[in-house]
Amino acid sequence: MSTPLQALKKKTNEALGIRPEDAVLSKSYLLVAFAALLIGGILGLLQGLNRAGLLDLPHWFNYYQVLTAHGLLLVLVLTAFFTIGYFYAALSHTLGGLLPKVRKLAWVGFGLKMAGFVLAVIPILMNKATVLYTFYPPMAASPVFYFGLVFIVLGVWMCAFGCFIQVANWRKQNKGKHVPILAYFATGVFVLLFFGSIPVTIEVFMIIPWSLGWVETINVMVARTLFWAFGHTLVNIWYLTAVSAWYVVVPKVIGGRRFSDTLTRVVIFLLVIMNIPGGFHHQIIDPGIAESVKFLHVFMSLAIGLPSLMTAYAMFSVFEKTAKKKGGKGVFGWFKKLPWGDVRFLAPMMAMIAFIPGGAGGIVQSTNQLNQVVHNTMWIVGHFHLTVGMSVVLTFFGISYWLVPYLSKRVLTPKLNKLGVIQTIIWSAGMGLMAIAMHWVGLLGSPRRTSYTTYFDNATALGWDPYLLFLAVGGTLLMIGVILQVYAVVHLMFFAPKGETEFPIAEEEEDAAKTPYWTERWGRIIFVMLLVIAMGYVIPMVEFIVNAPPGSPPFKTW
Repeated sequence: MSTPLQALKKKTNEALGIRPEDAVLSKSYLLVAFAALLIGGILGLLQGLNRAGLLDLPHWFNYYQVLTAHGLLLVLVLTAFFTIGYFYAALSHTLGGLLPKVRKLAWVGFGLKMAGFVLAVIPILMNKATVLYTFYPPMAASPVFYFGLVFIVLGVWMCAFGCFIQVANWRKQNKGKHVPILAYFATGVFVLLFFGSIPVTIEVFMIIPWSLGWVETINVMVARTLFWAFGHTLVNIWYLTAVSAWYVVVPKVIGGRRFSDTLTRVVIFLLVIMNIPGGFHHQIIDPGIAESVKFLHVFMSLAIGLPSLMTAYAMFSVFEKTAKKKGGKGVFGWFKKLPWGDVRFLAPMMAMIAFIPGGAGGIVQSTNQLNQVVHNTMWIVGHFHLTVGMSVVLTFFGISYWLVPYLSKRVLTPKLNKLGVIQTIIWSAGMGLMAIAMHWVGLLGSPRRTSYTTYFDNATALGWDPYLLFLAVGGTLLMIGVILQVYAVVHLMFFAPKGETEFPIAEEEEDAAKTPYWTERWGRIIFVMLLVIAMGYVIPMVEFIVNAPPGSPPFKTW
C-alpha cells in the first residue's frame, strides 16, 4: 500500500510530466544519438559515392575506415543512445520519476559509453582499427579499440541495472499490479542488452591479450560465435524498441486503443526468450558447425517470425477498427481515414510497411539453401538497411517528434510537422531506392564490404555499375533526410514554442480480457531464455573448444 505522501507525489509527477533532472538525462542521450546520425550520415554518403565509383577517398581516410566508423556510429551510438534516452523517459513518466541512484547509474553509464566511443574512434581515425563493425578475428585492431568496447559494455550494464532497480522498486510499492506497459518493454530490452552483451564481452576479453601479443593465436570459431550471439540480439533490441512505439504510442496518436495487453506482453517475452540463439543464422554456411546444429538454429531463427506476425495482426487490427470508427468504408477504404499528414503516425507506419519485405528477407537469410545465394553479397547490406534504416530508424524519427518536445516543454508546430512529413518521404524514397538496388545487385553477385572495383573490367563486375549508381542517388537523398531530421530535433529541443506535449500512451480496449499475472514472472522468463540459449550453444561451443582448429595469429589486412 502506498502512503498518502507517495500518492500525492505520484499525482504531482503525472501532472507535471517528467522531472526536469530526468528530462536533462534523456535529452543528453538523444543529442548524442542525433549527433551520431549526422556524422554517420556524412560517412554513409561518402561510402555510397565511393561504392558507386563516383568518388575516390583519400589514402588517409580510406573506404574501410569510413565503413568501420559508419557502422560504429549508426549501429552502436545512434541506436543505443536513442534507446536508452527513450526508455529512461518512459520509466520516469510511467513509474513516478527516476530514483536518484537510478539517475546516477544512467549518468555513469553515459560517461562510460562516451569514454568508450572516444577510445574506439581514435584508432579508427588512425587506421589502426579498420576491422569493420563485426571486428572479429583473425583481423586485429589496436588494443585501445577493444578497451573502448569494454567501457561501452560497462556503460550499457549501468543503464540496465538502473532499469532493473527502478522497476523492482515500483513493484515493491505496487504489489500485485502489472508493471506499466512501456516499463515492461524497457525491462525486456534491458534484459536482452545485459544478457546479449555477455558473449561479446567474453569475446573481447579473449581478443585483448591476443591483440597485445600475450598469446600467439585465437580460436576464430569461438570468437565469431560469441560475436553473433550479441550481433543478432542487438538487431532485435532495436526492433523491440520500435515495436514498443507501434503497440503503445501509435494507437494513441491515431485516436485508438491498444489491441491487447496480454498479447503485447507475450510478444515481448517471446522475443526475449527466442532471440539470442537466432544469431547462429549469420554462420549458417560456416565450416566446422554440424549440420544437425544448423538445422536446429534455422528453426530457432525462423521462430522469431511468430511474434512478428502477431504484431502485424495486432497493429492492422487497431488501424482498421480506429479508421472505421472515423467513417472508413470497405476492405481498404478505411486506409484513407488514417492521419497520413501527422508525422508521428506517418514515420512509424512507413517503418511497419518496410518491415514486410524486410522480414521476408530475414527468412531468406535464415534458410540454408537461400543463404548460400546471398551470403556476403550486397543483398545482406540491403536487408539491414531496410530493417534497421527503415523499420527501426524511421520509428525513432517518429518518436522524436513528440518525445523531444515533451522533454523540452515545447510543442510540435504545424510547420515543423509538415517538415517531418517531407523528411519521412525523402528518407523512405532514399532508403527504398538504395535497399532495392542493393538487393538486386547482390543477386547478381556484387560482394559486400568492398570498395569500388571493376575487377580488371570484368564483364560481370561492369554489369553492376548501373545498380550501384542508385546507391549514390539513394545516399544523397538520405543525407538530405539526415539534415532535415537533425534540424527538426534541434529546433524542437531549443527553439520551438513553449508548451505542454503529451506522452502518448494508448489505453487498452474496453472489452479487453484481464492480463494474467504470470506475465510478470521475469525470473521464469529469464530461466527459459537461458535454457533455450543452452540448447542452442552448449553443444557447438564445446565442440569448438574440445576439437579446436589451429588458432589464428592476428592479421592486418589494410
